[in-house]
Amino acid sequence: MQKEGALNGIRVLDLSRMLPGPYCSMILADHGAQVIAIEDKKFQADGLFFSDLNRNKRHISLNLKSPEGLEIFFRLAKKADVILEGFRPGVVARLGVDYQAVQKRNPGIIYCSISGYGQTGPLRDRAGHDVNYLSSAGVLGLIGEKDRPPAIPGVQIADIAGGGMNAAVGILLALYAREKSGQGQYIDISMTDGMVGFLSLPYFFARRNGQPPKTADTLLSHRYACYNTYETADGRYLALGAVENRFWRGLCEHLQRPEYVALQYDEPRREEIIGFLRQQFLTKTLAVWEHELAHLDICCSGVKTMEEVLTDPLFIEREMVHSYTDMDGKKRHGFGIPVKMSHTPGSIRTPPGPFGEGTRDVLAEAGYSEDQIEAFIATGVV
Repeated sequence: MQKEGALNGIRVLDLSRMLPGPYCSMILADHGAQVIAIEDKKFQADGLFFSDLNRNKRHISLNLKSPEGLEIFFRLAKKADVILEGFRPGVVARLGVDYQAVQKRNPGIIYCSISGYGQTGPLRDRAGHDVNYLSSAGVLGLIGEKDRPPAIPGVQIADIAGGGMNAAVGILLALYAREKSGQGQYIDISMTDGMVGFLSLPYFFARRNGQPPKTADTLLSHRYACYNTYETADGRYLALGAVENRFWRGLCEHLQRPEYVALQYDEPRREEIIGFLRQQFLTKTLAVWEHELAHLDICCSGVKTMEEVLTDPLFIEREMVHSYTDMDGKKRHGFGIPVKMSHTPGSIRTPPGPFGEGTRDVLAEAGYSEDQIEAFIATGVV
């Protein structure tokens, strides 16, 4: 087993902020890429510096609006394989650090832009956040309770899946293509585009049923008892995903209602069956139900809290939860690397660092003297 990851030797400059871009570059860094995250000190004042995303990276501050800052950027960009940015379309061009400007100095560069609505189209300049991309793509309208307003998810699906993960996929595809052709390329990632791609299964069911999907009223969203959530005696919730009849049969027989096996998707009696299960699950606590149903092959699970996830034996054994000591000597929990590779595994080599902690080292490696670095700091270039 090699100690370095699959992307060992790949250099990445990350100009992005917030969640999507830094999440993408964290994936690349976890798998061995040398990532330098670049941000302006002004951003720090917003209080949105998500330090946990900066593990395995070095972080520098840089004022790209200054001539000296631009010179530093291009010195770093000449040796980079990948540049990642997440500004609104047009911003990097105004700053003079767009794909065309970098490509002139580094023809093989892979340049990835993450934006809300893409670099083209009527919404390219519109501001937005995760909830807006979900709503524009038709995903938000499928989340929530029936006859209630759409529910905003507690995790940023568009930012992470539509933006960060798709950007990582695009970058890996471009790196592979460059291995064959020698050419770099530009990657346009729209978080809204990514969410439209999530509609594949709802669209399939809509065509099959001849009607559009409704909130909490589809095969895989609360319409039937077999795929639903149920409150337990202690105010917790159990998730049931018994789509296939063999799983559903196991639950019905355990609850001594064999007559419901053949009625899994029966329209006239579906509310009756849902009501029955609601009453049943309210009779015992979540812990009791989990213990009682554990030996049955029926696709059920408790709805866990964040605290439970952090101590769950499954995630500890799978190394999805790990402990580390931060720069202040405090013990903290972090999340692991979900992509498990046998020969070139990812690794968490360095904990998240504070804002700008790598500035001096990165500049020194780029060839700047100590006096030049001090001058950059004094004048606000870094």
